Amino acid sequence: MDVQRKLEILADAAKYDASCASSGTEKRDSSDRKGMGSTAPGMGICHSYAPDGRCISLLKVLLTNACNYDCLYCVNRASSNVPRARFTIEEVVKLTLDFYRRNYIEGLFLSSGIIRSPDYTMEQVVSVARKLREEHHFRGYIHLKTIPEADDALIAEAGKYADRLSINIEMPEETSLQQFAPEKDVRAIRRTMGRLRLKLDEAEEGRSAKTKAKPQRFAPAGQSTQMIVGADSASDHTILHTSANLYGAYRLRRVYYSAFSPIPDASRALPLIQPPLLREHRLYQADWLMRFYGFDVGEIVDDSAMLPLDIDPKLAWALRHRDRFPLDVNRASREELLRVPGFGTKAVERIIATRRTTTIRLADLARLHVPRNKVLPFIVLSDHRPAPHRLDAAGLIERFKPKATQLGFGF
Repeated sequence: MDVQRKLEILADAAKYDASCASSGTEKRDSSDRKGMGSTAPGMGICHSYAPDGRCISLLKVLLTNACNYDCLYCVNRASSNVPRARFTIEEVVKLTLDFYRRNYIEGLFLSSGIIRSPDYTMEQVVSVARKLREEHHFRGYIHLKTIPEADDALIAEAGKYADRLSINIEMPEETSLQQFAPEKDVRAIRRTMGRLRLKLDEAEEGRSAKTKAKPQRFAPAGQSTQMIVGADSASDHTILHTSANLYGAYRLRRVYYSAFSPIPDASRALPLIQPPLLREHRLYQADWLMRFYGFDVGEIVDDSAMLPLDIDPKLAWALRHRDRFPLDVNRASREELLRVPGFGTKAVERIIATRRTTTIRLADLARLHVPRNKVLPFIVLSDHRPAPHRLDAAGLIERFKPKATQLGFGF
């Protein structure tokens, strides 16, 4: 099989993994003419996106889509009737360098099906990164998938060469993983996450220590994971509770949510249709509220409940807590401002900086990049105060719901 055909198969097989972001790593460049590639200053790589929201700025491939495991939700499972292919280490290295030289990519996202054993597979994946870094002095971004239960020495070596490591938790509940992927062990996955965290903590301590010794490098962009949404009956509350636990226990940089996609020759245990992509979007919004806005899971969605699809979770919270509004923008704390629908983190910082020198008025909202129509019912300004009946009106939610549109006939 030629390389082009392998690329068609293995790039397509990798598209279901959403956790290919590439932010937060260290700054590197090739200005000294001793290497190839770079990462943007302090922020990782600028991305381009496919219509479905997936990142396409990295060469995103599997080393092989052959796999010993038979996970029901995976198109590459052992019993799946799909074309199989496998890259050699040299082929992935050459593709990465050639694509970079043509300005198609700025880095590599490499995963693999499990073949022979976790150690063998992990060694193959690490060998690609080792060759890129040591033999070709590639300084672009590298994200490697970590294989559960791989040897600790291989994990350490992966962190030496990769900017980010990730291992997918797959399902929000252990019972779901046992049902759909009985060969995988959630405890083994979490053990590997724990090992990654320990090594990340050691590297961070080494960087902060005031010693002349150069700290050991280990995945400066941290670790991430992914959960499949809609393949089982887990509620949004369960999914977000699992995410909060993962953030707290393993200091993950990101939890990615991937809406289940029906696959060929699927098991009867799987749903026939995929969940609405809007559900995935709402989970990302809720995840953002937990990470940057100070919300707890219980505030975003109550027990056994689902996030509303017609309005965003922050607005839904505000409508359930109208007694906290309207909020005086010129007096409220940062924490209070972050809970106003329409106020993002950057807008709140601009508001706090502005009110140190002047009183914020209605005309200032446009300059502060705040969506007026969304925030006005919830805030008080020196020249604006919403009428009490406006905030308490039963029809307030209708103001924010998207307007109904006539469906077309497709011709």
